[in-house]
Amino acid sequence: MMIIGNGRMVTRDPEHPFYENGAVAMEGTEIKRVGTLKEIQEAYPDAEFLDAKGGVIMPAFINAHEHIYSAFARGLSINGYNPKGFLDILDGMWWTIDRHLTLEQTYLSAMATYVDCIKNGVTTIFDHHASFGAIEGSLFKIEEAARETGVRSCLCYEISDRDGMEKSKVSIKENVDFIRHAQADDSDMIAGMMGMHASFTISDETMERCAAEKPDGVGYHIHVAEGIEDLHQCLKAHGKRIIDRLYDFGILGEKTLAAHCIYVNRHEMELLRDTDTMVVHNPESNMGNACGCPPTMEILHTGVLTGLGSDGYTHDILESYKVANVLHKHHLCDANAAWSEVPEMLFANNAKIANRYFKKQLGVLKEGAAADVIVTDYDPLTPMHAGNVNGHILFGMMGRNVVTTVANGKVLMKDRILTTVDEAKVWADCRQAAAELAKSING
Repeated sequence: MMIIGNGRMVTRDPEHPFYENGAVAMEGTEIKRVGTLKEIQEAYPDAEFLDAKGGVIMPAFINAHEHIYSAFARGLSINGYNPKGFLDILDGMWWTIDRHLTLEQTYLSAMATYVDCIKNGVTTIFDHHASFGAIEGSLFKIEEAARETGVRSCLCYEISDRDGMEKSKVSIKENVDFIRHAQADDSDMIAGMMGMHASFTISDETMERCAAEKPDGVGYHIHVAEGIEDLHQCLKAHGKRIIDRLYDFGILGEKTLAAHCIYVNRHEMELLRDTDTMVVHNPESNMGNACGCPPTMEILHTGVLTGLGSDGYTHDILESYKVANVLHKHHLCDANAAWSEVPEMLFANNAKIANRYFKKQLGVLKEGAAADVIVTDYDPLTPMHAGNVNGHILFGMMGRNVVTTVANGKVLMKDRILTTVDEAKVWADCRQAAAELAKSING
């Protein structure tokens, strides 16, 4: 039994949303009780006590769209890379990186990402992986890093015909093998999906093969209309819009996650809603790639379960919260936009998305929920209560305010010191691997 207490506590439980001096008691992998510090300590006098030191206690964060394979892009310069548009960015940077990754580099990319997740209070991620230089076994190498670090992970490999049909078939097999492996696992810490890159790099033949080979019980994780080129290709080659094409192949559904959805119209939004397909918004990536601003507010208001991701651009999901907040205000020329929608996406909908793949309730501090808890060192300079916690988080916190991270009842970081891995060694190994990757790319 462990208690985290002595701080303001945000629970995300509508019945008891905030405690001025709260505590959460955990046993094994789940929360046993929440309440005031006095109540919890009296109920469990012999429990181990982790002191929040007056900080803020909250449910750990979830990132609904990550890219582990992009970890070593930080600081990388590729000879001759001078993109003129989104397709140049894909082929010149991201596909170049993934074509050169070894299995060991994939593992270390995962270690780097998971370390940053822990330091920013993220304990659950949905990752979308690509390493066309080393496909077979890549998801299992990522799982190895997930187990070492203790971060809950839903993984997939992005199927694409861009490097030929043989690699496309190997990619399908990697997904199928990992999904079956994850379905046999009872830890509730690993899950699998059928990954697909995007409509414009996937032929009808491959779409049919994916549908035929996908195990039951899972959906797809796919980039949708991230660039206008994706839409133009679909209209030209298939005579229909992207969401309609995915619907025709049975891709949509309650277990499917559609990332981005920038170039979708009202009809497509309604089709996403009617099929109960999930959508994830990635604001910084969309801006950084100059892809455009998606109609995320309209998608959400249409009734589509819409979450928030980072697309690998950052591992600090609070940074994505801040950017999404101002992006949609700016884009819509509406100062009232995104105040309630973005926190709904991050704090409520990401948990709903995650619980379509993980059994134990996530994103909330309440009895029976997963013991995923963080503590930040934030000390509010104005009154803090249930009605204004999101404002305090938006304007007063960032990921690096997190000092303690607990996932599935296990302390992964305490007082900013990682407990599951040697951070200095991980960083040293990553620097060496990243240098080797850069050399293999540039010669």
